[in-house]
Amino acid sequence: LAGYKRFLEETSFEKDPVEELARLYRLVNRMATYSASKREFQELDTRLSQSVASSQNKDENGFQRREQLRQSIEAFESDPLELARAKEHPDLDRVAREETVKLHQGDETNRALWRSFVPPCLTAIDRVYQRLEVTFDHVLGESFYDGMLENVVAELVDRDLAQESQGALCVTVHDRIPPCMVRKSDGAFTYATTDLATIQYRINEFSPDAVLYVVGYPQSLHFEQIFGVAHAWGYRDVEFAHVSFGSVLGDDGRPFRTRAGDTVGLTSLLDEAVQRAADQYELSVVSRRDRGDDVPDLSDIQRNHIAEVVGIGAIKYADLSHNRTSDYVFSYEKMMALEGNTAAYMQYSYARIQSIFRRGEIDIDGLRASFSSIALEEPAERALALTILQLSEAIDQVIEDYRPNHLTNYLFDLAKRFSSFFEQCHVLRAESETIMQSRLLLCDVTSRVIRTGLDLLGIRVVDKM
Repeated sequence: LAGYKRFLEETSFEKDPVEELARLYRLVNRMATYSASKREFQELDTRLSQSVASSQNKDENGFQRREQLRQSIEAFESDPLELARAKEHPDLDRVAREETVKLHQGDETNRALWRSFVPPCLTAIDRVYQRLEVTFDHVLGESFYDGMLENVVAELVDRDLAQESQGALCVTVHDRIPPCMVRKSDGAFTYATTDLATIQYRINEFSPDAVLYVVGYPQSLHFEQIFGVAHAWGYRDVEFAHVSFGSVLGDDGRPFRTRAGDTVGLTSLLDEAVQRAADQYELSVVSRRDRGDDVPDLSDIQRNHIAEVVGIGAIKYADLSHNRTSDYVFSYEKMMALEGNTAAYMQYSYARIQSIFRRGEIDIDGLRASFSSIALEEPAERALALTILQLSEAIDQVIEDYRPNHLTNYLFDLAKRFSSFFEQCHVLRAESETIMQSRLLLCDVTSRVIRTGLDLLGIRVVDKM
């Protein structure tokens, strides 16, 4: 809102409102951060100078923080245009907060602007969700709860849970963490207020056994405060869980930062993954034909479909296959490798089994209907079958502590077991018809487990790859 009223490029907004709003958001964030950093630096510099003059103990953390602020300020001021703009609007951080208060209080100008921002943003977001095949049963945005916030604060006050502190209203959960602010001194509500309203609404509307918050690890304190207030408020029979996750790091080891504006957007990231999958497929075709392998010709539509499934699957799997609380470095090369614990390896294992059925001209439905027993005479057959039987255990582990990497680890182990089985046990060239039928059934069950496991992770498979 602050950026729109001061720095809008109307032509850009008409051409692509979402991109222009994102530019304004990043611009105001940089300027507001600069203004706040300058004030903090001046206050800290004064305090540190006084402590040195009075021979007090040296505040090492204070000196480190001052140096961080100095570097940040100098980096911003190295851009003459940004510096000139910041000098023209020295209190933009305060102005932005005031715009937020006015929005919460129903200011018609800000509400009208907000209403004009929402549709193009939701359309852009929905395009990404559709591509990722993410769906929702209920979509209730932050604004849905606006009318409930005042009542939430009133209830907390009536129950003597919220106390005034320097003009703000806060709830003290316990001594180990700071109080939870539910209304600022300027009258604006906080994210905590909205989160508490969502808890009240969801419990009244859905009567859930558990409410899971899949949000980054840096928000751990926030949710510890929220859950503490909710329990004190009376919501004790519901499991509240912060399913936290680590950061995705760039090659420099630093987290991707959307606010800084220097990170590739998700749409571009998906496009790049799909293009790399397409390139990888074409190289694979050339290599296999050079070896004399029989590689079927696919239409452009088929090739594009495979690239989309493999490229987007690679990104999903890479994120879910890590311990969710750990940071990891984003690497297209690693996540799209055809060897190792990757979606491509799982998808290739599935497609490999489908190729067996095609070569043998096997009627899968007929096979399942006419033959019910699987013989496990070879060690590789037995190892594969035992691994198949562990699917339910892997899913139970995922549910127990909300870590999907238990399932990806299981799938990787299953794919390796199948590879060993395939190398050691002939399927279409088995010693007898009975053994071939048994091994075909074992292949069929393996492919169905891989497909089911990937489906649980939101990842598709392809019959040819």
